[in-house]
Amino acid sequence: MKLKGEVAIITGASRGIGRAISLEFAREGARLALAARSKTELEETERQVVAAGGQCIVVPTDLTKGEDIEAAVATTRRALGPVDILVNNAGIAGPTANCEDVKPEDWDGTFAVNVRAPFLCCRAVLAEMKQRRKGRIINIGSMSGKRPLAQRTPYTAGKMAIVGLTRTLAWEVGEYGITVNTISPGPVQGPRIESVIANMAKASGKPPDEVAYDAFLRHAALRRFVDGADVARMAVHLASEAGRNMTGQDINVTAGLVLY
Repeated sequence: MKLKGEVAIITGASRGIGRAISLEFAREGARLALAARSKTELEETERQVVAAGGQCIVVPTDLTKGEDIEAAVATTRRALGPVDILVNNAGIAGPTANCEDVKPEDWDGTFAVNVRAPFLCCRAVLAEMKQRRKGRIINIGSMSGKRPLAQRTPYTAGKMAIVGLTRTLAWEVGEYGITVNTISPGPVQGPRIESVIANMAKASGKPPDEVAYDAFLRHAALRRFVDGADVARMAVHLASEAGRNMTGQDINVTAGLVLY
Protein backbone atom coordinates (compact mmCIF):
# COMPACT_ATOMS: atom_id res chain seq x y z
CA MET A 1 0.00 0.00 0.00
CA LYS A 2 1.63 3.21 -1.22
CA LEU A 3 -0.16 5.51 1.26
CA LYS A 4 -0.52 3.24 4.28
CA GLY A 5 -1.14 5.24 7.46
CA GLU A 6 -1.14 8.62 5.72
CA VAL A 7 -3.89 11.11 6.60
CA ALA A 8 -5.44 12.94 3.66
CA ILE A 9 -8.05 15.66 3.31
CA ILE A 10 -9.81 15.51 -0.05
CA THR A 11 -12.06 18.43 -0.98
CA GLY A 12 -14.89 18.00 -3.42
CA ALA A 13 -14.98 14.33 -2.40
CA SER A 14 -18.73 14.00 -2.93
CA ARG A 15 -18.58 13.08 -6.61
CA GLY A 16 -16.54 12.84 -9.81
CA ILE A 17 -12.77 13.16 -9.59
CA GLY A 18 -12.93 13.71 -5.83
CA ARG A 19 -14.74 10.44 -5.28
CA ALA A 20 -12.33 8.61 -7.62
CA ILE A 21 -9.33 9.99 -5.72
CA SER A 22 -10.94 9.04 -2.40
CA LEU A 23 -11.43 5.45 -3.51
CA GLU A 24 -7.92 5.13 -4.92
CA PHE A 25 -6.36 6.61 -1.78
CA ALA A 26 -8.42 4.23 0.38
CA ARG A 27 -7.20 1.23 -1.60
CA GLU A 28 -3.63 2.43 -1.03
CA GLY A 29 -4.15 2.59 2.75
CA ALA A 30 -4.71 6.30 3.43
CA ARG A 31 -7.09 7.46 6.15
CA LEU A 32 -9.40 10.07 4.69
CA ALA A 33 -11.33 13.19 5.64
CA LEU A 34 -13.94 13.77 2.94
CA ALA A 35 -14.89 17.44 2.58
CA ALA A 36 -17.63 19.07 0.52
CA ARG A 37 -20.92 20.86 1.04
CA SER A 38 -23.26 17.95 0.35
CA LYS A 39 -23.42 15.61 3.35
CA THR A 40 -25.65 13.14 1.49
CA GLU A 41 -23.22 12.73 -1.40
CA LEU A 42 -20.25 12.61 0.97
CA GLU A 43 -21.93 9.75 2.81
CA GLU A 44 -22.23 7.88 -0.48
CA THR A 45 -18.49 8.32 -1.03
CA GLU A 46 -17.95 7.16 2.55
CA ARG A 47 -20.01 4.04 1.88
CA GLN A 48 -17.90 3.22 -1.17
CA VAL A 49 -14.64 3.90 0.68
CA VAL A 50 -15.63 1.59 3.54
CA ALA A 51 -16.71 -1.07 1.06
CA ALA A 52 -13.24 -0.82 -0.46
CA GLY A 53 -11.73 -1.48 2.97
CA GLY A 54 -10.82 2.13 3.73
CA GLN A 55 -11.15 4.35 6.80
CA CYS A 56 -12.67 7.81 6.54
CA ILE A 57 -14.68 10.55 8.19
CA VAL A 58 -17.20 12.87 6.59
CA VAL A 59 -16.60 16.58 7.17
CA PRO A 60 -19.33 18.73 5.56
CA THR A 61 -17.57 22.01 4.75
CA ASP A 62 -18.33 25.29 3.01
CA LEU A 63 -14.97 25.79 1.36
CA THR A 64 -15.62 29.47 0.72
CA LYS A 65 -15.45 30.09 4.48
CA GLY A 66 -12.11 30.12 6.22
CA GLU A 67 -13.62 29.22 9.58
CA ASP A 68 -15.25 26.10 8.08
CA ILE A 69 -11.91 25.00 6.64
CA GLU A 70 -10.08 25.56 9.92
CA ALA A 71 -12.76 23.52 11.70
CA ALA A 72 -12.47 20.71 9.12
CA VAL A 73 -8.71 20.52 9.62
CA ALA A 74 -9.13 20.49 13.41
CA THR A 75 -11.75 17.73 13.16
CA THR A 76 -9.43 15.69 10.94
CA ARG A 77 -6.55 16.09 13.35
CA ARG A 78 -8.64 14.94 16.31
CA ALA A 79 -10.15 11.98 14.51
CA LEU A 80 -7.29 10.75 12.35
CA GLY A 81 -4.09 12.61 13.22
CA PRO A 82 -1.99 15.35 11.57
CA VAL A 83 -2.69 15.99 7.89
CA ASP A 84 -0.05 14.48 5.60
CA ILE A 85 -1.80 15.07 2.28
CA LEU A 86 -4.13 17.81 1.05
CA VAL A 87 -5.97 17.34 -2.24
CA ASN A 88 -7.61 20.56 -3.41
CA ASN A 89 -10.13 19.12 -5.81
CA ALA A 90 -13.34 21.09 -5.18
CA GLY A 91 -14.37 23.31 -8.07
CA ILE A 92 -17.28 24.69 -10.04
CA ALA A 93 -17.71 25.23 -13.77
CA GLY A 94 -18.79 28.86 -13.52
CA PRO A 95 -20.76 30.64 -16.24
CA THR A 96 -20.61 29.96 -19.96
CA ALA A 97 -20.78 33.35 -21.65
CA ASN A 98 -18.77 35.93 -23.54
CA CYS A 99 -16.60 37.99 -21.21
CA GLU A 100 -18.75 41.11 -21.51
CA ASP A 101 -21.81 39.11 -20.49
CA VAL A 102 -20.29 37.54 -17.37
CA LYS A 103 -21.75 39.05 -14.22
CA PRO A 104 -19.12 40.21 -11.70
CA GLU A 105 -20.82 38.20 -8.96
CA ASP A 106 -20.50 35.04 -11.09
CA TRP A 107 -16.80 35.78 -11.64
CA ASP A 108 -16.32 36.25 -7.89
CA GLY A 109 -18.30 33.10 -7.10
CA THR A 110 -16.16 31.02 -9.43
CA PHE A 111 -12.91 32.36 -7.97
CA ALA A 112 -14.20 31.87 -4.42
CA VAL A 113 -14.43 28.10 -4.94
CA ASN A 114 -11.73 27.50 -7.55
CA VAL A 115 -8.94 29.77 -6.27
CA ARG A 116 -9.67 31.22 -2.83
CA ALA A 117 -10.71 27.87 -1.32
CA PRO A 118 -7.45 26.07 -2.28
CA PHE A 119 -5.49 29.01 -0.86
CA LEU A 120 -7.44 28.81 2.41
CA CYS A 121 -6.97 25.04 2.61
CA CYS A 122 -3.22 25.33 2.04
CA ARG A 123 -3.06 28.07 4.66
CA ALA A 124 -4.85 25.84 7.17
CA VAL A 125 -2.43 22.89 6.92
CA LEU A 126 0.93 24.47 6.19
CA ALA A 127 2.04 25.46 9.69
CA GLU A 128 1.81 21.88 10.95
CA MET A 129 3.32 20.45 7.77
CA LYS A 130 6.29 22.79 8.15
CA GLN A 131 6.70 21.84 11.80
CA ARG A 132 6.67 18.14 10.91
CA ARG A 133 8.79 18.77 7.78
CA LYS A 134 6.43 16.58 5.82
CA GLY A 135 3.53 17.14 3.46
CA ARG A 136 2.01 16.69 0.03
CA ILE A 137 -0.32 19.25 -1.55
CA ILE A 138 -2.04 18.27 -4.78
CA ASN A 139 -4.14 20.85 -6.62
CA ILE A 140 -6.57 19.70 -9.28
CA GLY A 141 -6.38 22.18 -12.10
CA SER A 142 -7.57 21.81 -15.67
CA MET A 143 -6.21 21.56 -19.17
CA SER A 144 -7.92 24.93 -19.73
CA GLY A 145 -5.09 26.45 -17.70
CA LYS A 146 -3.02 25.82 -20.84
CA ARG A 147 -5.63 25.49 -23.57
CA PRO A 148 -8.27 28.13 -22.77
CA LEU A 149 -11.92 27.46 -23.53
CA ALA A 150 -14.03 30.07 -25.29
CA GLN A 151 -16.79 31.63 -23.16
CA ARG A 152 -15.23 30.25 -19.96
CA THR A 153 -13.11 33.19 -18.79
CA PRO A 154 -13.75 32.88 -15.01
CA TYR A 155 -13.04 29.14 -14.98
CA THR A 156 -9.96 29.33 -17.21
CA ALA A 157 -8.48 32.33 -15.41
CA GLY A 158 -8.97 30.53 -12.10
CA LYS A 159 -7.26 27.37 -13.28
CA MET A 160 -4.31 29.39 -14.56
CA ALA A 161 -4.15 31.02 -11.12
CA ILE A 162 -3.85 27.55 -9.57
CA VAL A 163 -0.67 26.96 -11.58
CA GLY A 164 0.78 30.18 -10.17
CA LEU A 165 -0.21 29.18 -6.64
CA THR A 166 1.40 25.76 -7.12
CA ARG A 167 4.71 27.02 -8.45
CA THR A 168 5.12 29.80 -5.91
CA LEU A 169 4.10 27.68 -2.94
CA ALA A 170 6.38 24.83 -4.03
CA TRP A 171 9.31 27.24 -3.92
CA GLU A 172 8.27 28.63 -0.52
CA VAL A 173 7.90 25.30 1.26
CA GLY A 174 10.43 23.07 -0.47
CA GLU A 175 13.00 23.51 2.28
CA TYR A 176 10.51 21.88 4.68
CA GLY A 177 10.22 18.72 2.60
CA ILE A 178 6.73 19.63 1.37
CA THR A 179 5.81 19.08 -2.26
CA VAL A 180 3.15 21.02 -4.15
CA ASN A 181 1.88 19.94 -7.57
CA THR A 182 -1.03 20.44 -9.93
CA ILE A 183 -2.77 17.77 -11.99
CA SER A 184 -4.45 19.22 -15.05
CA PRO A 185 -7.09 16.80 -16.34
CA GLY A 186 -8.62 16.94 -19.75
CA PRO A 187 -12.37 16.49 -20.09
CA VAL A 188 -13.33 13.76 -17.61
CA GLN A 189 -16.18 11.50 -18.63
CA GLY A 190 -19.23 12.13 -16.46
CA PRO A 191 -22.05 14.55 -15.58
CA ARG A 192 -19.85 17.65 -15.31
CA ILE A 193 -18.40 17.51 -18.83
CA GLU A 194 -21.85 16.64 -20.15
CA SER A 195 -23.20 19.78 -18.48
CA VAL A 196 -20.32 21.88 -19.85
CA ILE A 197 -20.91 20.57 -23.37
CA ALA A 198 -24.65 21.21 -23.07
CA ASN A 199 -24.02 24.81 -22.00
CA MET A 200 -21.48 25.34 -24.79
CA ALA A 201 -23.97 23.88 -27.28
CA LYS A 202 -26.69 26.22 -26.07
CA ALA A 203 -24.39 29.25 -26.27
CA SER A 204 -23.11 28.36 -29.75
CA GLY A 205 -26.31 26.96 -31.26
CA LYS A 206 -24.52 23.74 -32.25
CA PRO A 207 -25.54 20.15 -31.38
CA PRO A 208 -23.82 18.71 -28.26
CA ASP A 209 -22.11 15.91 -30.21
CA GLU A 210 -20.61 18.46 -32.60
CA VAL A 211 -19.42 20.62 -29.71
CA ALA A 212 -17.86 17.62 -27.95
CA TYR A 213 -15.97 16.61 -31.08
CA ASP A 214 -14.87 20.10 -32.15
CA ALA A 215 -13.88 21.33 -28.68
CA PHE A 216 -12.32 18.17 -27.28
CA LEU A 217 -12.13 14.85 -29.10
CA ARG A 218 -10.89 16.09 -32.48
CA HIS A 219 -7.80 17.61 -30.86
CA ALA A 220 -6.93 14.76 -28.46
CA ALA A 221 -4.18 12.40 -29.63
CA LEU A 222 -6.07 9.42 -28.17
CA ARG A 223 -9.49 10.68 -29.39
CA ARG A 224 -11.21 10.02 -26.06
CA PHE A 225 -12.22 11.54 -22.77
CA VAL A 226 -10.30 10.92 -19.54
CA ASP A 227 -11.55 8.67 -16.75
CA GLY A 228 -11.56 9.92 -13.15
CA ALA A 229 -9.47 6.90 -12.15
CA ASP A 230 -6.66 8.13 -14.42
CA VAL A 231 -6.46 11.35 -12.42
CA ALA A 232 -6.70 9.42 -9.14
CA ARG A 233 -3.75 7.20 -9.99
CA MET A 234 -1.59 10.23 -10.76
CA ALA A 235 -2.63 11.75 -7.42
CA VAL A 236 -1.49 8.56 -5.65
CA HIS A 237 1.87 8.79 -7.38
CA LEU A 238 2.38 12.41 -6.29
CA ALA A 239 1.25 11.67 -2.73
CA SER A 240 3.49 8.61 -2.35
CA GLU A 241 7.21 8.19 -1.84
CA ALA A 242 7.53 7.70 -5.59
CA GLY A 243 6.68 11.40 -6.08
CA ARG A 244 9.02 12.80 -3.41
CA ASN A 245 11.17 14.69 -5.91
CA MET A 246 8.32 16.09 -7.96
CA THR A 247 7.25 19.59 -6.95
CA GLY A 248 6.05 22.75 -8.66
CA GLN A 249 4.79 20.64 -11.57
CA ASP A 250 1.66 20.99 -13.68
CA ILE A 251 0.98 17.49 -14.99
CA ASN A 252 -1.37 16.81 -17.89
CA VAL A 253 -3.80 13.88 -17.81
CA THR A 254 -5.61 14.78 -20.99
CA ALA A 255 -5.49 11.85 -23.44
CA GLY A 256 -3.13 14.01 -25.48
CA LEU A 257 -5.42 17.03 -25.72
CA VAL A 258 -2.63 19.15 -24.24
CA LEU A 259 0.97 18.19 -24.98
CA TYR A 260 2.94 20.86 -23.15
